[in-house]
Order: sequence, then structure tokens, then C-alpha cells
Amino acid sequence: MVRHPKAAMRFLIVIVALVASGHRYHAVPPVETTPHRFQVPAEDLVFQVGEELTYNVSYAGVDIGQVRVKVAEKSSDAKGSYFVAYAYIDSYKGIPFVDLHTVYQNHIEEPCNAHWFFSRTKDGSRWITDTYEFDYPRRAAYIYQGIWKENTVANRDTLRIDTLYQDGLSLFFYARKTVMTHEKVKIPTLVNRKKGYTHIDFTVERTKEEIDAVSYPVDVVHFEGEAKFVGVFGLTGGFEGWFSNDAARVPILAKMKVIIGNVRIELMKWTRSGWTPPRYVEEKKR
Repeated sequence: MVRHPKAAMRFLIVIVALVASGHRYHAVPPVETTPHRFQVPAEDLVFQVGEELTYNVSYAGVDIGQVRVKVAEKSSDAKGSYFVAYAYIDSYKGIPFVDLHTVYQNHIEEPCNAHWFFSRTKDGSRWITDTYEFDYPRRAAYIYQGIWKENTVANRDTLRIDTLYQDGLSLFFYARKTVMTHEKVKIPTLVNRKKGYTHIDFTVERTKEEIDAVSYPVDVVHFEGEAKFVGVFGLTGGFEGWFSNDAARVPILAKMKVIIGNVRIELMKWTRSGWTPPRYVEEKKR
């Protein structure tokens, strides 16, 4: 029995980012392209306007919600160019004690760091909002909390920052860009209006995983990490991710140990031009 299902669903907002989810971007080095090893070429194909990835979220074998991540457009302002991304987190109807609906909107600077972040979470009949404005030249992050559509700010704060940061959604894309660097990274992260770090070990292992949406084993790379910050409801801890072993580096599966147990996030459908999950091919013995 799920003791705290609503807490579990709210924490998915953080979890998806850690699939997900540093202070500087490491370019992906050329790697061996033989199908027996890592197949990712040197070019960066992570960001694709129009990409939409939908994930099923389950706890103890019970489906409790869905997360949809979308890259809507590429835009620019006086500070430079950025991608506009969205994440929609919703609990399924009929789940006892769970009624969670959250939307993230994110501006992600190139190559990949948080530029601007906005979230709204349903709370009864209202939507509570959080806005992060990153002003790197002034070494500041401005945080505003309010009520959606009321044009009011209930709380505001300024955090001092001395490096590039990731937020809850930009971290999702940062991990995809960085997964093939084979490095251990410490990523400054702003989550739940507080500064923290995410540690990820990208000394990845090639393996295979099976998901319901694909009839064959998917070729993936596996990594582990730990959220060294306190998220919503005081939850924090270790996680694992499995990304497609190709240039798109699509998150296929994620698992995270939380207070109530193991949460599983699995790719269930996708829209991405020219992409299907890569089939795993056994390494030939010589």
C-alpha cells in the first residue's frame, strides 16, 4: 500500500529532471562507432524542436502518473539563443489520494544551462507558481512565488550564484548532453527554491533494457547519480538512468529510491523525427 502517494508524485518533478537529471558543459568526444561499443557520434543531436517524450510512472507495479517533456521552439533575446521546453506532470485519474498537476516551462541556453524557469502546480482551485530568473553577469538568481493569473507575488528572494546552474527541467537535457563524456560531474542545481548539487557518474556501461513500448531489447547506456539537495517533502537520494545508445541519447528508463520505495519511469511513446529506439545487438565473440 502506498503510504504517501501524493508525496511520491510530487517528487517525480525532480526525478524526471534527473533521468534524469554542471557548471560547465563538456563537449562529447569522438567515440568508437562500432555496434559492439558506444555508438554515439561526435555531433550533438540532443535538442530537436518538436521532440515530445512521454513517460509512465509507477510505484510497486502500480501506474500512478505520466510525465510529458516537449521541446517547443528555439528563440533568442538580448542574452543569446535558447530552447523553450515544457514538462507536464499529471497523476492518473482514480489513484487514491493523488491529484497532482504541474507544468514546467524552461528556457535553456546553449550549450545547456538554465536561463529562465517557470512552474505552476495545482493546489485546490488555485495554481501556485515559481519563477527563477538567472542573471549570470550579476551573479544572482531571482526567485518569485505567486498565484497564477492573479499577477501577485507572495514571496521573493535573491540567491547569489557564482557559476552556471541547472534547474528541474534543464537538468534533464544536461544529462543527455553529458552522458557520453565518461566523467563524474558535480552539477550546481536550483530546485525547490534552494541551491544544491547533483552528482552523476557518467562512466557509463553499455547494456540492454526492455520496455513495454518496444518489442525488442533497447541498446542503452547506464549511469548512476545522487541528488545532494533536499527536494519537495524533504526527499533526496540516489537514482539510475538508462539512455539510448545513439546520438539522440533519449532517456529510456529511470529508477529512484525514495522514502516510500522504488519509483520507475519508463518511456511509453515519443515524437522525434528520424528516431526509433536502437535495437541491442550482442557483441560478437572473437
